[in-house]
Amino acid sequence: MTAAPPPGLDRLLSDPTRLAIMSVLSAVDWCDFAFLRDSVSLSDSALSKQLTTLRTNGHIEQQRKYLGRVPKTSIRATEDGRRRFLGHVEALRDIVERTPRPHDS
Repeated sequence: MTAAPPPGLDRLLSDPTRLAIMSVLSAVDWCDFAFLRDSVSLSDSALSKQLTTLRTNGHIEQQRKYLGRVPKTSIRATEDGRRRFLGHVEALRDIVERTPRPHDS
């Protein structure tokens, strides 16, 4: 019989890339697209795809502004997204803490 996952585990954040994105976004208020892309070492298209998934599920919001003719995209974690991220991290900690360890010899 498989143990039930701990409460707070967010299956969307089981993907390491989305977890890394939310980790960055949870540490800042707003984040520039280029900074986030460089922080998580993704291409523009790969980051855009992950952001679409996170936005569709309510984890993030995006704003697009123009500086002259140049678009600037800013991203932030929503309150719900931040709460879900922190709950996910806590659930992972619980899993690790409950894992039996061999006794030191």
